[in-house]
Amino acid sequence: MCRFLAYLGDPIYLEQLVCRPRHSLVRQSLQAEESKTVTNGDGFGIGWYGERETPGVYREVMPAWSDENLLSLSATVQSRLFLAHVRAATGGGIARQNCHPFHYGRYLFIHNGQVGGYGQLRRVLESALPDHLYEQRRGATDSELLFLLIMAQLQEGMSAPEAMRAVLQHTEALMQARDIKAPLRFAAALADGQQIWALRYASDDAAPTLYLKPQAGGCAVASEPLGDDVEAWRPLGQRQLAHLQPGRFELQPF
Repeated sequence: MCRFLAYLGDPIYLEQLVCRPRHSLVRQSLQAEESKTVTNGDGFGIGWYGERETPGVYREVMPAWSDENLLSLSATVQSRLFLAHVRAATGGGIARQNCHPFHYGRYLFIHNGQVGGYGQLRRVLESALPDHLYEQRRGATDSELLFLLIMAQLQEGMSAPEAMRAVLQHTEALMQARDIKAPLRFAAALADGQQIWALRYASDDAAPTLYLKPQAGGCAVASEPLGDDVEAWRPLGQRQLAHLQPGRFELQPF
C-alpha cells in the first residue's frame, strides 16, 4: 500500500511536509507505521501548482529517501497546493509512468488502494474510456485508469464527488457481476488547482487510513500523521469525503 499527502493553503515550501517532519512522507517511504507494506520504495512523485493553470509534476522510480533531486526541489519550490506520493507497487510494475501523481489538464490525482480482481476487469474498464482519454493512458495501474475514468465523468458535467461515486459504483458492479471477492479500496486525493477532494472508501470495512489536519494558513491530508502532533490529525471515517477550499474545509459522508 502507498502513502501520500495533500496540502492547500498559504504558500509553503514543499519540504515543510514532504521532508522535514519527524514522520515525513520521505520517512514513510522507508518506514510506514499504518500500512501493510512498511517500505514504500517503488517510486515517488510530487505535483504542485504555481502561477499557471496546469501543475508541475516530478516523478521518479527510485526510492524517495535516496533522491537528492527531491530534497533540492522540495527546499526551493513554494506552492499553495501540492500533492505528494510514495509508492509500494501492487501491480503494473516499477516504472515512471506508473508513479503518482497522475495529471490531465489542470487536474492532479493520487491514490492508495486497489481494485480487487483488476486483471479480470482491466479490459472492460478501459473500454469505458472515450478515445481521447484512452490515448492519455501511459501506465498499467488501476490507479491511473480510475483517474481517467473520473476525468471522463467530469467532462460529462459531474461534480468531483459525483464523478468518483459513479466510477466506484460502476467498478463495484463489475466486480460483483464477476463474483470477485477481493475488495475495492480507495483512499485518494483529486485537485483542480483551486480545491482538493480527499476520499476514504472501501467496499469492505478496511479502507486505507487517511487523516486531516487544519493548521495555521491551510489544511493538510495524509495517509499517516506527519509529526509529533498526532492529536492534531483527525482520522477520516469509512466512506468520508474531505473537501478542502481556500480558508475552509468540509467533511461529508460519501
